[in-house]
Amino acid sequence: MIALGIDPGTALCGYGIVRASGDEYALVACGAIATPAKTPLEQRLLTIYEELTALIKKFHPDTAAVEKLFFSRNTTTALSVGHARGVALLVLAQAKIPLAEYTPNEIKQAVSGYGGADKYQMQQMVRMLLQLDHAPKPDDAADAVAIAICHLQSARLRELIAAQS
Repeated sequence: MIALGIDPGTALCGYGIVRASGDEYALVACGAIATPAKTPLEQRLLTIYEELTALIKKFHPDTAAVEKLFFSRNTTTALSVGHARGVALLVLAQAKIPLAEYTPNEIKQAVSGYGGADKYQMQQMVRMLLQLDHAPKPDDAADAVAIAICHLQSARLRELIAAQS
């Protein structure tokens, strides 16, 4: 199974593509879609749309996960993330890719075993789970890879529970 994880944002939209084979995970690709700060919002969203569409066409993920939007004190940031998140959801719906959404704490719990893990702990767990020399960069890519891992682990858990039923 190949999972696409997306960490939405208009300046940097992180993506991570992870392949699961049993209990083993392998990084297929990761990075961030960057849009220049002075670019109009609609052009930034179009860039995110086009880049995510191209990633899906190239890697053919079976499933995808996006970080749930949580309310922030900075409403400008929350709105910006919400715009990028909407574009990501649209791209996934158009590609007919099954989607799951996870809160930051759910992602941290699934990847590190601790819902209060900090960024460094998460990056090190991603590095270890994927047997990488270094954590993915930039941070948005590492976050997206963690989202994909969380989704694959959740899918595996659902399979085990279904097999017991």
